[in-house]
Amino acid sequence: MFAEVYDVVVVGGGHAGAEAAAAAANLGSKTLLVTMNLQNIGQMSCNPAMGGIAKGQIVREIDALGGYSGIVSDKSAIQFKMLNRSKGPAMWSPRVQSDRMLFASEWRLALEQTPNLDFYQDMVVDLLMEGDRITGVITSLGLEIRAHAVVLTSGTFLNGLIHIGEKQFGGGRAGESASFGITERLVRAGFTSGRMKTGTPPRVDGRSLDYTRMTEQPGDANPSTFSYLASTKSLTSQRSCHMTYTSPNVHDLLREGFDRSPMFNGRIKSIGPRYCPSVEDKINRFSEKERHQIFVEPEGWDTVEVYVNGFSTSLPEEVQYKALKAVAGFEQVKFFRPGYAIEYDYFPPTQLKHSLETKLVSGLFFAGQINGTTGYEEAASQGLMAGINAHQHVRQSTPFVLTRDEAYIGVLIDDLITKGTEEPYRMFTSRAEYRTLLRQDNADTRLTPKAHAIGLATDERMRQMEAQAAKASSLLSFFKKTSIRPDDINPILHQKDSAPVKQSLKMAKVLARPNITLQDFKRIPLVGEFIDKQQADKAVQEQVEIQIKYAGYIAKEKAQADKLTQLEHVPIPATFDYKKVKSLSYEARQKLTEIKPVTIAQASRISGVSPSDISVLLVYMGR
Repeated sequence: MFAEVYDVVVVGGGHAGAEAAAAAANLGSKTLLVTMNLQNIGQMSCNPAMGGIAKGQIVREIDALGGYSGIVSDKSAIQFKMLNRSKGPAMWSPRVQSDRMLFASEWRLALEQTPNLDFYQDMVVDLLMEGDRITGVITSLGLEIRAHAVVLTSGTFLNGLIHIGEKQFGGGRAGESASFGITERLVRAGFTSGRMKTGTPPRVDGRSLDYTRMTEQPGDANPSTFSYLASTKSLTSQRSCHMTYTSPNVHDLLREGFDRSPMFNGRIKSIGPRYCPSVEDKINRFSEKERHQIFVEPEGWDTVEVYVNGFSTSLPEEVQYKALKAVAGFEQVKFFRPGYAIEYDYFPPTQLKHSLETKLVSGLFFAGQINGTTGYEEAASQGLMAGINAHQHVRQSTPFVLTRDEAYIGVLIDDLITKGTEEPYRMFTSRAEYRTLLRQDNADTRLTPKAHAIGLATDERMRQMEAQAAKASSLLSFFKKTSIRPDDINPILHQKDSAPVKQSLKMAKVLARPNITLQDFKRIPLVGEFIDKQQADKAVQEQVEIQIKYAGYIAKEKAQADKLTQLEHVPIPATFDYKKVKSLSYEARQKLTEIKPVTIAQASRISGVSPSDISVLLVYMGR
């Protein structure tokens, strides 16, 4: 059945696996996606949403590179919101509520329409290796599938163990079995593994809820899209979410089950996500708080199933039920299924190169939760990069790597490779030191040319990006070069409580004022006519306004990035022996030997390596 040797085999059909398979196949590699259940490709295992703080930027970047997550999100969205509008544009983050079943269906259709991509349903239980090189996989049926590169995207399935109160059972997620064999094979090959934990809340029947006791949370009045392509359209109708709160009574009811909580009685030994704690963890860690938010999220256009965001728990099911009934609006609640926690194997990501290829085994790539991350978006971006680099490996081409000043994806991977993680890693805007450069509005201009150069972003996508960039450049130039007379602008300034001008000024200088917007200028015939003539849409206008208002911040970050980029070009030989450099601190020698950074810049970001250690290394590198 598998006589041919595949270029790339992708193991797992979650967000990371789907993006990896699509990327490798679209680049021209003969690719096979092996997953335990083909009906669950692109499954949203936890919340029915994509994007959010920093995560929305990642989805935009995936789309700009030619990935599918943005397109699938747009096609299955039931609500769109741009979060953090009250803050600066570096913080703006798009988010959609998704139709869970439609999301998975759109992913399946997208993959089935991808040339060079085959599918097979089976569990991979072992890896084929020849020395330090991967040569394929072995399935539970004993089939040997040969490949030049393998991408492992195992999610929470590696030796997965589900906890509900004092009950434990093997599983990768509710209703699906765990995966066995891969961890043991990798450990025999010399890899270090660990355990992590995540959790999920109950799913309930929306017909049993009283929404009048909750606060409605509608989508944006003028919703946008994730994808830069014109083929996805904005929503014309949306479904609302709702918000309610826990209470001291709810907390007391939850505490009644703490003695049977696997989190508190020692059954769960691994570390869970710091920034998405279970409800019992929240009331234990923040005991001074009288209430916590609960977001009530519909799972689709037509289904009555509801996701209770903020109530993730592994307490006994009767405790979950009793406590949730005490939440406003949930008095008559009916469960579809209880919440649960799951422990699973991961591999500390310091064992990887920046291409996501393992250091120990050539041609073997890891992506997603196997690297210690949490979240669909983080997984999908790793899958995309691993799929690209698996293809590059097979073609013996230069790895495709994004730096910290180029993309949130670059920040994510660099953090994992350089610093490692002992708890599920989640992306935040605060992790990116160049977040003004890495905005959600400019992901296409940052990344599409790079993806087009390697053949992943299509000609259509490149032409569209260039057309938008040309419109933005023209409009920006118009504002910088065109002067406005006091008689034209002062009436507007008066209405906005802004100081009047006494002489003609360049429009960009006036627009730079904090309370003046480009929309204000459109009331001036000269400006409105130019925008209409250029066909500069809302996205172009928004980008130009950001570039004018935040020009100083953007220039400062760019200068800092350029300065550090110089260190990215100072390589460290792979054979460099840090133990011989006595001028380095003991901790630096230990960390540098373990991680083996490839450049001085990467070495500077390793925890425990001081500026003086970097100075020593620069001397040794002849700088």
